[in-house]
Amino acid sequence: MTVQEMLDYMDKGEEKCRSVDVVDNRLYDQFGVKRGLRDLDGHGVLTGVTNISKVLSSKIIDGKEVFCDGELWYRGYNVMEMVKDFGFKRFGFEEIAYLLLFGELPDKTQLADFRTVLGKLNRLPTNFTRDVIMKAPSRDIMNSMTKSVLTLASYDDFEVSDLSIPNVLRQCMALISEFPMLAVYGYCAYNHYEKDDSMYIHRPDPNLSTAENFLRMLRPDKNYTELEAQVLDAALVLHMEHGGGNNSTFTTRVVSSAGSDTYSVIAAALSSLKGPKHGGANIKVMQMMDDIRAHVPDYNDIDTLKDYLSQIVDKKAFDKRGLIYGMGHAIYAISDPRARVFKQFVERLAVEKHKEKEFELYTNIEKLAPEIIAEKRRIYKGVSANVDFYSGFVYSMLGIPVELYTPLFAIARIVGWSAHRIEELINVDKIIRPAYKSIMKERVYVTIDER
Repeated sequence: MTVQEMLDYMDKGEEKCRSVDVVDNRLYDQFGVKRGLRDLDGHGVLTGVTNISKVLSSKIIDGKEVFCDGELWYRGYNVMEMVKDFGFKRFGFEEIAYLLLFGELPDKTQLADFRTVLGKLNRLPTNFTRDVIMKAPSRDIMNSMTKSVLTLASYDDFEVSDLSIPNVLRQCMALISEFPMLAVYGYCAYNHYEKDDSMYIHRPDPNLSTAENFLRMLRPDKNYTELEAQVLDAALVLHMEHGGGNNSTFTTRVVSSAGSDTYSVIAAALSSLKGPKHGGANIKVMQMMDDIRAHVPDYNDIDTLKDYLSQIVDKKAFDKRGLIYGMGHAIYAISDPRARVFKQFVERLAVEKHKEKEFELYTNIEKLAPEIIAEKRRIYKGVSANVDFYSGFVYSMLGIPVELYTPLFAIARIVGWSAHRIEELINVDKIIRPAYKSIMKERVYVTIDER
């Protein structure tokens, strides 16, 4: 069979799949199915109980739901307050990771011990980088990380499938510590073998924060400014966890409930996060912004900018999908708290990088987009900038390659995944098994000679 014959076979196969697999949309309403596990108002179907985090976008006043500025809470603490406390003063990633894993904010001694353990775990097995990461490098760094995570199970000196909490905690903390290396080394291998560029492998310094080590390992000269590391640290904290209802965290819960080992669970979560509907939103923002800059050279020309944004919403510009990427969120209506607190970090970094004009463009779009969307779309709740609207801009100012944008999300979110895995194992001894309504018609079997 030639390549073309194989492709033709697949085309015919698609026709057959569509002829039997398309479901009449009316049946979802008929059987009360919540598509995407959400109702028509966008509220998620309640599938569990958690004490890890909370997302708030509305309040009940006089028996009615009233949208409010979004709030995000980790273990009972308001995330905005925590970020404002450590922001520009100290690094918060390890401190908040401790909070999510153990449920309490650490004192100085507890934080020092936690950092020490992470530092000791901050090494990959001997020759792992050469034998695993550098073999068959991929431009999709999320695939590279997933492969590495699954392979790390073979290097675990303890019982991989032991679901006792101490063992799972050890595995989770090791992966939290190793994720920056898996991401950066995966990119370096791709950059060398696929892009024919130089390759350098810098070892992490156990005395540095996660954000500092990421920049240190990524850059040829290992250098970074204090502000650069502080802004990246804030981004990691804000992406660390989000209420438990997102796709990758639900995946973590589902696979954990089946009794799978930690490496398989985290690999599944990575596979979920890499989907462009989940973890790749900031990449689309950057592509859209490049397109806007090409068509609106004067960032202060509000009329031209508004007209072009209208064209995007009308599906006449950019990718013609009618979306202003980075605007709106499945939960938040009035505002995304992560975007609100992150904006101050973005602005200060923009000043250091002499990108004030670009920051002004983002600010203008943030003001105009909700008005345009509200005018042209029938929406049941407000639209505001989400954290992805600014995160890509920050990563670009830090010189981080686009291929590492979603892996950075994973470096942060593995903390939340770990906390949810542990909570699932402690509290639930039932496999998650949803139901599907079958609309299949029974048929009489026909032998192969009679078909």
